[in-house]
Amino acid sequence: MPQLEAVSACAAADFPAMLQVINDAAQAYRGVIPDDCWHEPYMPGAELEREIAAGIRFAGYREDGRLIAVMGSQRVKDVTLIRHAYVASAARRRGIGSALLAHLRAASTRPILIGTWAAAGWAVRFYEKHGFRCVSGAEKTVLLRRYWTVSERQIDTSVVLADSGWFNRDQG
Repeated sequence: MPQLEAVSACAAADFPAMLQVINDAAQAYRGVIPDDCWHEPYMPGAELEREIAAGIRFAGYREDGRLIAVMGSQRVKDVTLIRHAYVASAARRRGIGSALLAHLRAASTRPILIGTWAAAGWAVRFYEKHGFRCVSGAEKTVLLRRYWTVSERQIDTSVVLADSGWFNRDQG
């Protein structure tokens, strides 16, 4: 029986395995997201380096010492963004994404926002199952411009989900 280990922070030595997990898991987007948003590899190493340099901290999940899932969090202004959530295709539907999400949620005292492709219905349902709700279309555009650095095309084809902390925040 495989030995599942606790969620832990990813280190520089995990970089090649992180890229492998991300690009394996991202194959689920092929033919689902707009063709002009898909590229091979889905995330090149230089892009992952830029994301880490921009402050995304990754947590990983290991099985028998091998990294099989990653999920990042990034503090931006007054929120925490959940970024780049990927579970290796062979390890899906075992609660690993849920464990990573719970770990990152527990580590944040700020409202949490998540952006994902609108066409990735499985991802939207995953976050909804964990209590996140989609914001309105107009608010989504404002939030993606305020908290993320993404293209207008990605803004047009994405959704933003928020936790109760976002919806219950003091707006005064």
